[in-house]
Amino acid sequence: MAWVITHLCRDCLDLSCVEVCPVDCIYGYTGTDSETFPNQLYIDPDECINCGVCEPECPWEAIFEDEQVPDVFQEAIALNAKLTEHKDQFEVPPKVDKARPTPEQIAENKAKWSYGG
Repeated sequence: MAWVITHLCRDCLDLSCVEVCPVDCIYGYTGTDSETFPNQLYIDPDECINCGVCEPECPWEAIFEDEQVPDVFQEAIALNAKLTEHKDQFEVPPKVDKARPTPEQIAENKAKWSYGG
């Protein structure tokens, strides 16, 4: 079992989850194939120790246990796992301070992906 970062992270990239991960298994894509790997963070399922500390840190509510990923985000499970095949194009991003999203921004992001929470 591992944790999965879903579409709710796309173009948001808060990085709070990266800061708390004890095994540095959360990665950003550094390659050029943005169609395959959109601008979001990814969890390496082979490195994830299932501690769950990342989930409450994500202000966008984008992280789920793989068994709890909502139907609308099921493809995120395979997408996160796909990073293992392209590991040389991923790195643990450095922490960058960003303002936390407002509740309204979070609601808008969920609505964009047709997910009510």
